[in-house]
Amino acid sequence: MTSTLPTIGHLIGGQLAPGGSRSAEVFNPATGLAEKRVLLANQLTVEAAIANAQAAYPAWRNTPPLKRARVMSQLKILLEQHADELCALVTAEHGKVLADSMGELQRGIENVEYASYATELLKGEHSKNIAPGMDSWSEFQPLGVTAGITPFNFPLMVPLWMWPMAVACGNTFILKPSERDPSSALRVAELALQAGLPPGVLNVVNGDKEAVDTLLCDPRVKAISFVGSTPIAEYIYTTGCAHGKRVQALGGAKNHAVVMPDADIANAVSALMGAAYGSCGERCMAIPLVVAVGDATADAVVAGLKVEIAKMKVGPGTDAACDMGPLVTKAHFDKVKGYVDQGVAEGATLVVDGRNVTVPGHAGGYFLGACLFDHVKPGMVTYREEIFGPVLGVMRVNTLQEAMDLIDAHEYGNGTCIFTRDGEAARYFTDNIQVGMVGVNVPLPVPVAYHSFGGWKRSLFGDLHGYGPDAVRFYTKRKTITQRWPSAGVREGAVFSFPSSK
Repeated sequence: MTSTLPTIGHLIGGQLAPGGSRSAEVFNPATGLAEKRVLLANQLTVEAAIANAQAAYPAWRNTPPLKRARVMSQLKILLEQHADELCALVTAEHGKVLADSMGELQRGIENVEYASYATELLKGEHSKNIAPGMDSWSEFQPLGVTAGITPFNFPLMVPLWMWPMAVACGNTFILKPSERDPSSALRVAELALQAGLPPGVLNVVNGDKEAVDTLLCDPRVKAISFVGSTPIAEYIYTTGCAHGKRVQALGGAKNHAVVMPDADIANAVSALMGAAYGSCGERCMAIPLVVAVGDATADAVVAGLKVEIAKMKVGPGTDAACDMGPLVTKAHFDKVKGYVDQGVAEGATLVVDGRNVTVPGHAGGYFLGACLFDHVKPGMVTYREEIFGPVLGVMRVNTLQEAMDLIDAHEYGNGTCIFTRDGEAARYFTDNIQVGMVGVNVPLPVPVAYHSFGGWKRSLFGDLHGYGPDAVRFYTKRKTITQRWPSAGVREGAVFSFPSSK
């Protein structure tokens, strides 16, 4: 019964805490069974977290950046030491295979490592003698209480995109992870305390829309980061900005992979397999669409994908032999399966049908096998909307320009890639395509930690991208100081013209 399930609460002021009269079940997607319950914070619980963050801010703001950076360095060590534990939590609640969980954690650790360079990243700019006896410099100062709202598909990595840099810059932080798989983010917060982060600097509140709206509306919260679907990203951005907050909201995607006639088809197929079906397609950087230039190219790609899909093993993420685990929830399973049904109804050719996959011993799990469509058309719902599942569609065009026009016409502009041996074609594609992250023979062009992540068009709301150098600018505000010390005994008359260095 629900009452006997282990309960996941919140971390407020350095202490595990209850809060909220409502709760939700946390399921193991491989079995379909509820294994935990998570408390859903109400307004009072979130406000308590905000108060703790606000109380911790003055001392943390004035902590030398080197000391803040050392906490990040220690956290990196602890994350590596607890990697197996953290990845097991992710796989148990999200469903992805353990190797994928480990890759996610490693990407998160790289962001923690980048945040440990805070002493270098927070250096200001200085100009001496801008006028006689006058100097000017800029400083990057923290904002105050900041917050992050993170998705279910990367419960370890995406929080580590946000709060390590925020606190390294001198802010305090409130994390609202997904209530579908909350355990790993909470455990990382406990490790941060062990690494030396003072109580109240990082707080974790689990919850749903009530928690989100409290963060959006409370004037003590100065900035909010979000990763999730485009409708929610737009809501977060609009509401947060209306309440005077700085907001970056990363939304959805429909990433296209262009395959040129001269491409190495075997290598392209291998790359597309991981990009389309890795993590069961539940990635905003997944490739759900192949745009093949020429029918011969499309035929070769489809034939190669059919062979590779037949080799795939679908099963629980704890089985090291499995390539793909279950979808995250029964509701999401039904939604993705519905998209496959709709694709058939719309007239696309279902080359590989994964709707009836069975996993022995896991009849209640949310398993959907790899699905492959050919002859997908732009007017289809399965083309326009983000499916977020193991469904790959192949489209056929005649030229590279036709492929680029197709990509540019889509409302999303998160990621794209091209497979080719032609340097001229690759250069033209990367220079002109209207997408924020572009790969050449790289199917998942996710920037490393010392660059920044973000798409164009309706894939990003806000001016600054996630993590990397943009994160430093997002979590700080520039202050410019101009200072003059007149020479002793020198008295100057009043100057009524606008000051200049002329």
